Amino acid sequence: MLYIVGLGLGNEKDITLRGLEAVKKCGKVYIEAYTSLLSFGLSSDGLSTLEQLYGKLITLADREMVEEKADEILSEAHGFDVAFLVVGDPFGATTHTDLVVRAKKMGVEVKVVHNASVMNAVGVCGLQLYCYGETVSIPFFTETWRPDSFYEKIQRNRILGLHTLCLLDIRVKEPSLESLCRGRKQYEPPKYMTINTAIEQLLEVEQNRGESAYGEETDCVGFARLGSEDQKIVAGTMKQLQMIDFGTPLHCLVIVGKTHPVEDEMLDFYRLKGESLEQIGNRQ
Repeated sequence: MLYIVGLGLGNEKDITLRGLEAVKKCGKVYIEAYTSLLSFGLSSDGLSTLEQLYGKLITLADREMVEEKADEILSEAHGFDVAFLVVGDPFGATTHTDLVVRAKKMGVEVKVVHNASVMNAVGVCGLQLYCYGETVSIPFFTETWRPDSFYEKIQRNRILGLHTLCLLDIRVKEPSLESLCRGRKQYEPPKYMTINTAIEQLLEVEQNRGESAYGEETDCVGFARLGSEDQKIVAGTMKQLQMIDFGTPLHCLVIVGKTHPVEDEMLDFYRLKGESLEQIGNRQ
């Protein structure tokens, strides 16, 4: 049996009771380490925290392991129960759908234990989940690669009056271009996009496209470490949010569409109201 277990958004205690029961009876436990991030990270200390609570040794599974050695993990699940731990919900990333497809093709039985994810946790700001349009991903720009395919999706959402959730790029254990050219992989340090960088890139694309899908005065909501004890949620214009230090990862951004009075009432608790940057930094 392969158990794919959602861990939730905050820390090791956000696992569900059903998920914890599944983990405790597994002979091998993996945790993916490239689509999201728990609040305490996945260093040796972070893994130790998980291992102490779950009572199991945990193997860190990076992108290469999951994408290139998935069949080895699934072969183990033929002989005994294997748990694959995912931050958030198991189906918040397409990689995990691919894992399920591979398992079914190999005749491995799969059980999924769901949990909270960014896709529903953003509701905390008051914007109704059924008023969201298509979610977009904002990748890091490079000197030679500045994709803008997300622009049309945001534009369609805005025309329909829908909110847009922007998931910001995470780059973990990415080989450098120079090392690939030399045929010897060397990895860049982990890199997590901030709300500030996302807005900078969004405004650059708008300036180049000039189609007025959004602009500096467009209302947005910035989220940092959503689901954690020190989460930060701030509503304001793109220009205002660009000036705020949201702190450590992970960050995401919502571009606000047409709002209902009930949404406005809740969102108002998070709006900037002339506070100093220090006061904003203490917000949760």
